[in-house]
Amino acid sequence: MKNSPSPCPDCTGFSRRDFLKTTATVSAALASLPIIGRAAESAAPKSETLVTTLFKSFTDAQRQALCFAWDNPLRTEVDANWHVTDQHIGQFLSPDQNQMVKEIFLGLHSPEYAEKVIKQVEHDSGKKGFGDSSIALFGDPGSGKFEFVLTGRHCTRRCDGDSTEGAAFGGPIFYGHAAQGFNEKPDHPGNAYWYQAVRANEVFQMLDGKQRELALRSKGRLEQGSETVKLSGKADGLPGIPLTELTADQRGHVRKVMADLLAPFRKQDADEALRYIEAAGFDKLHMAFYKNQDIGNDGVWDVWQLEGPNMVWYFRGDPHVHVWVNIREQAKA
Repeated sequence: MKNSPSPCPDCTGFSRRDFLKTTATVSAALASLPIIGRAAESAAPKSETLVTTLFKSFTDAQRQALCFAWDNPLRTEVDANWHVTDQHIGQFLSPDQNQMVKEIFLGLHSPEYAEKVIKQVEHDSGKKGFGDSSIALFGDPGSGKFEFVLTGRHCTRRCDGDSTEGAAFGGPIFYGHAAQGFNEKPDHPGNAYWYQAVRANEVFQMLDGKQRELALRSKGRLEQGSETVKLSGKADGLPGIPLTELTADQRGHVRKVMADLLAPFRKQDADEALRYIEAAGFDKLHMAFYKNQDIGNDGVWDVWQLEGPNMVWYFRGDPHVHVWVNIREQAKA
């Protein structure tokens, strides 16, 4: 049985000149990433294959605790800090099984980011590290629809072999990081995901006065578990500036933001997500920045989002990074 989702246990002067310096550093680092990294994914064991191997290795007691019917409502839940089952893998699984879970998780991420991402999970999970995670298996790996779900603090990831039709990443996911405690500084030192906000703020810097008025809102959405990423199905009336109000070069920079958001994930999932966004209409996206959650009051917006009829990508960087993601082929009520 699932533990009740709860907020993070620790969740109950960066100048514009500094921002521009950081932007240049991050852009240079991204440009230096090896082009062959994505190709290396094909040489690694597929996470789906490892899920089947893990499933076959379960004892009767493990299956009883960790395996559920495909239509169990737990399969589609997401939260910032929760455990989909009561059993934490470090104590409930064997060393070999724990290693398989780690390899499944690594395989869901791009070669460039996999180690950085798992270090973030280990850091935010405290003394137990990655072993504090919990997992569940829905359906029957190897012979039908299935989905592997891994949860913990600042982490919800899914592996489903495209069993979940029309859902990027197998359903809603969550990632985050509290790199140096609860209240991060304006430049978020050491945060694995702050680079995404740096690139998003580059877009804001490109906007003229009228565009900024459309883009800048007051306070971002409430974090309410799965409700946080409920899709509206609307192409109009969403928070922020419609991409149709941007110039061609501004829209091009939003595409770079989208590429940075997808960069930590394996190519097949990133490609599927982008395909769904493009099919619904990239120009139907709205981009919003939120002024009431600006750490340091420096005009470098810590909280922002991209939203369209079939997607939400909500980046909340105050007081540390929380990111909520839901992308579908079509919005569901």
